[in-house]
Amino acid sequence: MNDDTRPPLERPIIATIALLVFITHLVVNTVTPYGIHRDELLYAAMGQHLQLFRMDFPPGIALVANAERWLFGDSLLAIRLVPAIAGATIVLLAAAIGREFGGGRFAQTFAAVAVAVHPLFLRPGSLFQPVVLDQLWWTAAVLALARFGRTRDQRWWTTVGLIGGLGLLTKFSILLFGFGLLVALIVADRPVLRTAGPYRALAIALVLGSPSLIGQIRLGYPVVAQMGALRESQLVHVSYGLFLSWQLLLGPSLLLAAAGAVWLIRSPEARPFRMLGVTCLAVFTTLFLLHGKGYYVGPIYPTLFAAGAVWLGQAGASRAVRIGQAAAVTAVVGFGAFLLPIGLPILPPPLMARYAAAVGIAEATRTNRGTMLRLPQDYADMLGWEERVALVARVYDSLPPEKRAEAVLVGENYGQAGALDFYGPRLGLPPVVSAAGSYWFFGPGTKPGTVVISLGVSREDLETFFGTVTAAGRITNDWTVEEEQDLTVYVCEDPRETLQLLWPKLAGRN
Repeated sequence: MNDDTRPPLERPIIATIALLVFITHLVVNTVTPYGIHRDELLYAAMGQHLQLFRMDFPPGIALVANAERWLFGDSLLAIRLVPAIAGATIVLLAAAIGREFGGGRFAQTFAAVAVAVHPLFLRPGSLFQPVVLDQLWWTAAVLALARFGRTRDQRWWTTVGLIGGLGLLTKFSILLFGFGLLVALIVADRPVLRTAGPYRALAIALVLGSPSLIGQIRLGYPVVAQMGALRESQLVHVSYGLFLSWQLLLGPSLLLAAAGAVWLIRSPEARPFRMLGVTCLAVFTTLFLLHGKGYYVGPIYPTLFAAGAVWLGQAGASRAVRIGQAAAVTAVVGFGAFLLPIGLPILPPPLMARYAAAVGIAEATRTNRGTMLRLPQDYADMLGWEERVALVARVYDSLPPEKRAEAVLVGENYGQAGALDFYGPRLGLPPVVSAAGSYWFFGPGTKPGTVVISLGVSREDLETFFGTVTAAGRITNDWTVEEEQDLTVYVCEDPRETLQLLWPKLAGRN
């Protein structure tokens, strides 16, 4: 197959859809009744503590956080600008994949629309997290592989390697894509393994993504401990049935994706792209067997949507087919519109709670630990951070000057620590330390901890480290996740040992 056989790229239509997605994110992030997400606070802190080759996580998100804050500032709109761009770009890539598969105007448009309207892509596009970038790199890699499949031009493996390196800088889940691709080459395109292309791609990816790998080596592979903690605290709640039931949240788009998978694997017309169908199937099966969260398979769906749209677009030109195509598009768009409040934070908490209860989709409000909230967890995690920091500031300001000079702030979890890091400086607060996750690797700072102001740590835990623990303030918020609903701020004195001596003992506590 050569370039001349491809249908033209429907640039005006696809660009319009992508632009509408981008504008929608900008508008929502301007008017949303919610604030910064817990994870966004962490990634901002990661940027502040950046050590490129000594991070316990892929440092790409920290680099982006620093660039955004330097260029655009700390507003919610600025923080979420890159995700908005990434979300719109995935729409473009899905349409381009449809074109590579041989799809014309209908297929390209439907592929773009299916991605544009679904919460699986809308919500990541409205949050500064690695998720949307992960989706972007997977989809971009598929486009490069589709072009290789069509042209057999070995140079596309260089592009795959560059994209893989960016993926490795973003999230280790790109390794799952690589595993799926290896399985696919063995099953569907074994002769490629006797060429230099895949190995060149692997070498480029490892070099470009080396900061992620070197950080793991230098710190003793913390990702292993992180995955173990994730498995024990969250993935243990994900049964096979729950994983499959989550896919039902795709609604009519699930049928489109299933049709796409069958077309990629079985259709003679899709023979050049069969490895992509097998890659998607291998990724899905692996996550299913490992009890991954349902949304972990999200990056495979732009490819499957595009393939399904091509299949439907090639069904013929009869009146019945046109009616079926119109019905499919209407169903996908209608379902996306129905779930729009799940995808974008547009409804204030009371209305969102009523909507979630009325919709009756339990998975929309299930937390990572299997409990149920009134709001989707992402929305609950966007509430109350600035107010908590303001309370800590009032406690800090109430201390005598000599105690303020020695004070250290402590957050029990990375959300609390990240909020203190983000909002604290503008309120004159001192630096923050925390033993939670990545924060432990940032260290205890230089102050010994003779005076500690603690947010979120229980009195019982504090009394094991301090002789004097005094409650100094309390804040409640029923809309947040459980651990943030009722918090007490404590002032702690008379430490049994300095923070510097204590710190090694706190490794792995969270």
